[in-house]
Amino acid sequence: MTAFLVVVGLTGTILAFRSKIDHLLNPQFYAEVKPGQTPLDPATLAERAEALVPQAKPGFFSVGKYQASISIRPRKNPATGQPYDLAFDHLILDPYTGGELGRCCADPTWRVKFMPFIYQLHTSVVLGNTGAWILGIVALVWTLDCFVGFYLTLPRGPGGFWRRWKYAWQTKWRANAFRINFDLHRAGGLWSWALLFVFAWSSVMLSLRPVYDHVTKAVFDYRSDEENISSVTLPQPLDTPKLGWREAQTLGERAMAQVAAQHGFTITRPYGMAYIPEFGVYTYAVRGSNDIRGEGWDTSIWIDGNTGALRDVSLPSGQHAGNTVSTVLWGLHYGDIRNFLPYRILVAFFGLVLTVISVTGVYIWWKKREGRKLAALANTRIAGTSATAVINT
Repeated sequence: MTAFLVVVGLTGTILAFRSKIDHLLNPQFYAEVKPGQTPLDPATLAERAEALVPQAKPGFFSVGKYQASISIRPRKNPATGQPYDLAFDHLILDPYTGGELGRCCADPTWRVKFMPFIYQLHTSVVLGNTGAWILGIVALVWTLDCFVGFYLTLPRGPGGFWRRWKYAWQTKWRANAFRINFDLHRAGGLWSWALLFVFAWSSVMLSLRPVYDHVTKAVFDYRSDEENISSVTLPQPLDTPKLGWREAQTLGERAMAQVAAQHGFTITRPYGMAYIPEFGVYTYAVRGSNDIRGEGWDTSIWIDGNTGALRDVSLPSGQHAGNTVSTVLWGLHYGDIRNFLPYRILVAFFGLVLTVISVTGVYIWWKKREGRKLAALANTRIAGTSATAVINT
């Protein structure tokens, strides 16, 4: 576990400021914001993307302050019947002019690939689905270990519970190296226990979804992604819907306004769109007063690609208790609770704390293991000496 937790802890510290670091490394992918500028509407940006890359269709895309990041899906080459071979999977546009800022990750330089690599290292140790499953299992064991570790800090035997337990929260800096290491592990785990549990369980949510869905459904009113997908998946993908981007946006704006009035939140701005052929729907997302995260695809609706009928509504809170909890866990895990900077800094610091707790835990295990080996060796020697004495007698 330690090997994986050290990796996710250190990479998590970096990812807490993922966009800031990427902005510093790759300023060419970020537009210069001028006073009074207003981002283009999502449909215009989608049409611009299609004009720039006619071999591809826009997928999910979001419109931020500095860039519009558009995922792309290759179209089929009519000459071969196979999808076009593209060297990138995201097109980045200036959200104010629609001009192209870059294609990710066509540029092979380390600056462009650094943050995507750190993200893959954090989410799958660069092993794809296999790595994600491994991290999910580690996260599940880590979740259980949170409770085991807490239990082991509790005092045993007679005497005042609170008076004795308070020592578990302290570090004796003047003691020997092993005792300092032990106190750092125990006290560090107690003081950060809530975050340890949140990050462990949210890691299960992100990497071992079937387990998370089963537990959450048993405790809360919860609608899983699998249920959502199975209810709308078409027998065959609808690659060419009757509605275009602009018609879908107009209907999405109208439907979202009705949803906002019904659920009592206000719309701040459009956030993004997508067309999903497997479901035959357009998604239309906004930022709203009910959002929990500062960024993210939280408040969205699905519009039928042919008829424009409202197919589904997804809200970050107030819809299903289990889904509200999941949205909060997403925000806590990624250091994004309404873009609250102090919490983001705490998440970055926690990555270092997790590394310290993991390493000190292994050191304690190793020292105790060495102690058991020495004790066993001593007992063997004592037993051998006693047997020799008996024989001589």
